[in-house]
Order: sequence, then structure tokens, then C-alpha cells
Amino acid sequence: MVYSLLRVLIRILLYIINGRPHYLNRQNLPEGSYILVGPHRTWFDPILYALAASPKKFSFMAKEELFKNPVIRWILVHCYAFSVNRKNPGPSAIKIPVNILRKGELSMIIFPSGSRHSQHLKGGAVVIAKMANVPLVPTVYQGPLTFKALFSRKRITVSFGKPIQIDRHQKMDEQGREKLDQQLQTAFNELDQEIDPNFKYVDVSKK
Repeated sequence: MVYSLLRVLIRILLYIINGRPHYLNRQNLPEGSYILVGPHRTWFDPILYALAASPKKFSFMAKEELFKNPVIRWILVHCYAFSVNRKNPGPSAIKIPVNILRKGELSMIIFPSGSRHSQHLKGGAVVIAKMANVPLVPTVYQGPLTFKALFSRKRITVSFGKPIQIDRHQKMDEQGREKLDQQLQTAFNELDQEIDPNFKYVDVSKK
């Protein structure tokens, strides 16, 4: 209930502030559960991913520090978030999302880079996808990178790539993860080029 209500409110607010967002290649979204994976470019891109893939509902990882505030904790829990210790994630960082996906009621949003200030891909998403037997859907966002910039009404675009199904026999050693990471990165690059051939991401926090 809270998730659905917030989704409606955010959609209305976004339209008032920025106008109509553009969602490309929605036909690539699978019917069942899946994992949306994409480069983490701004704090609100998971919200935009979830809106773009609606009516599917999503669970997502949130750093455990956010759960210390009782109000934020209540919102996160009712929006299907679960806490993760980023410095020492432990087995639960894999086990919890795998169990959620296996139930088939929710999909998941995971940023392989972990932080929006890192471009280094990590293997967690592919491991979770393999164990839960769900596809990865490459996703990219182009548009404003700060809340203030949303008011510029610069175009918001979210695009979805074709699902990547992890072979159950795929080895998850360093070589196997590196191969899949490269496949994802290639998909991200192709989606970015499709939206804007001249696109180049600039981390505004480093300016």
C-alpha cells in the first residue's frame, strides 16, 4: 500500500517538476521476476528505474545506516528495502535477495558498482541472478543528476536492454564474473549510445 501510494505521488511530483519522462524498450522487460542492473549515476535513479518498469514492484538494498532513523526505517521496510552493511556485507547480502526473487512476487534493483561514485563493476548481481535463476536486465538513466537540476526540465530517459540469462553451469570464478561484467558494461554502453551518441557521464560530486 505504501509502495503503491508513494509511486503515484512521486510520479505526479516528477511530472510537475520535470515533465513527462521517457522510457525506452519496455518490451524487453520479462514477465516474471528479474534484476534491473545499471550504472548508479544519482541518488534518485533507483526511483526512476522503478517508475519506468511499473507496474512491477521492486525490492532493493539500502545501507544499514538509513535504518537507524525510525521514520526512514518505516518507509524503507514498507517499500521492500532490506539493510546491508556495505563494509562487511556478509552472506545475507546474497541470501536475502535470492530468497526474495525466488518467491516471484518482487523484482530487484541492484547497482553492480555499489556506489554511484564508482565505475568498477562487482560480481554480486550476477551471483544473485544465477542462484535465484532470474535474468539480469541492463538499464541506464540519462538526465539531471541532482534534485535541483530536475527543475531545469532537462529530459529524463530510462532505457532497458535485452535480458541476460545466466547459465546455471556458468562458473562464478574471477574469469566467469569478469566475462559477465564485460557483457553488462557493453550493454550499458550500447543503451547510452542509443539514447545519445554524444553522452558522457560526469560525476557531479567530483566537480
